[in-house]
Amino acid sequence: MRALVQRVTHARVEVAGALIGQTGPGLMILVCAMQGDGTAQAEALAAKIAKLRIFKDDAGKMNRSLLDTGGGALVVSQFTLAADTRSGNRPGFSTAAPPDVGERLYHHFAQALAALGPKVETGKFGADMAVSLTNDGPVTIWLES
Repeated sequence: MRALVQRVTHARVEVAGALIGQTGPGLMILVCAMQGDGTAQAEALAAKIAKLRIFKDDAGKMNRSLLDTGGGALVVSQFTLAADTRSGNRPGFSTAAPPDVGERLYHHFAQALAALGPKVETGKFGADMAVSLTNDGPVTIWLES
């Protein structure tokens, strides 16, 4: 699985103008299941992100995790993280998991992250979503399981 993690002061996602998920201080996580991924990859990625030390400690150093800060997470499916741009100008997405697998693993990832303690809200798989956030830092990290 792939994820793009952003440390945020707040983030929200809307579908058709209706708010469906949000978080205050914490993480905005865009996630994509890749071909061959399973629940083990979703769980490993959730554990890694929950423990990722990208929040400031009292000395101002990035030394605290989401679990340490008690922050929340907004998890949004993002199949375009599978983009292959090696040739031509139009990205290919053939390495993304099929939609049924991607949806199952997206939900499994969100549940695995929530089981570790953070409050987790989600977008809607496959929907046309409007996502807004304020990146704190900015801090943006690319992860693969």
